[in-house]
Amino acid sequence: MNSTLIQMTLLIACGAGWRIIKPAGMLAEQIRPALTMVVYYLLLPAMVLDVLWSADIGVHSLQYTLLGTSSIVFAMVSIWLIGRVFKFEDKRLGAMILAAAFPNVTYLGLPVLEQTFGSWARSVAIQVDLFATAPMLFTIGIMIVRHYGEDDAEGQKSMLSFLNAPPFWAAAVAVGLNLNGVIAPAWLTGALQKLSAAVVPLMLFSLGLALSWRAVTVRNIPYVTPVILIKMILMPLFAVALINHLNMAESYRAPAVLEMAMPSMVLGIVFCDRYRLDSSLYAMVVTVTTALSLLSLPFWHSRLMAG
Repeated sequence: MNSTLIQMTLLIACGAGWRIIKPAGMLAEQIRPALTMVVYYLLLPAMVLDVLWSADIGVHSLQYTLLGTSSIVFAMVSIWLIGRVFKFEDKRLGAMILAAAFPNVTYLGLPVLEQTFGSWARSVAIQVDLFATAPMLFTIGIMIVRHYGEDDAEGQKSMLSFLNAPPFWAAAVAVGLNLNGVIAPAWLTGALQKLSAAVVPLMLFSLGLALSWRAVTVRNIPYVTPVILIKMILMPLFAVALINHLNMAESYRAPAVLEMAMPSMVLGIVFCDRYRLDSSLYAMVVTVTTALSLLSLPFWHSRLMAG
């Protein structure tokens, strides 16, 4: 795990370094959207199709959904109770709920699982994302940011619009082919694997582009602290306790719980900007939890493998 995180840290540092140095005058804000679109519309769907077409899809897929959705709800309720007790401002509380509840299961979770457990673990990350995290984000998550933020007529789109996205199309096709026993031709498998190989480095580089230490301010520490407590400690603990009641196969347990121990997702900054929540607070949470995950992930990995 430590060797894996060192390699990933170097790739993330490349993105963070680009943000500072700005080679050829290209700003991180110019490059990251383009990279994200390439990954989202081409490379990630290729990986989803490649992985889920041959993945072992069964009862554990439903277990991933139960684990992910339950852990997200637990984190939401926990941070909401803290916000009610301390009477946090709505725009801060909305950003805190988003940051505490939704882990970075793809941009960091996918490469961590693949490098730590092997290529088969990509299926865990993809299924947790497509069957739990993304559906919760684009339904309950949007309801929350609309409630605590500001909305307008343009934002009145279906909360199920996330289904109209390339990764979900690829997942639907892959699962259908998988369950019907269709064998992928070698030429297609080769092409998908070559496209998939670019996903991890580009995700990590893009994550580095998104991190900004300028967002780290003293005034946000009282709000960031409870998010860190829930995201890095309580949410994984809840996942460990819950997974013991799901009768999940031993080999799937550690990867699934590690996904719940990931730092806050980067995508949340888009929702904070869109619904006028506290974007600077959210950016600080992403930066700090990503840095702390270099310590917390090896801890959770060692505990899970020992148990």
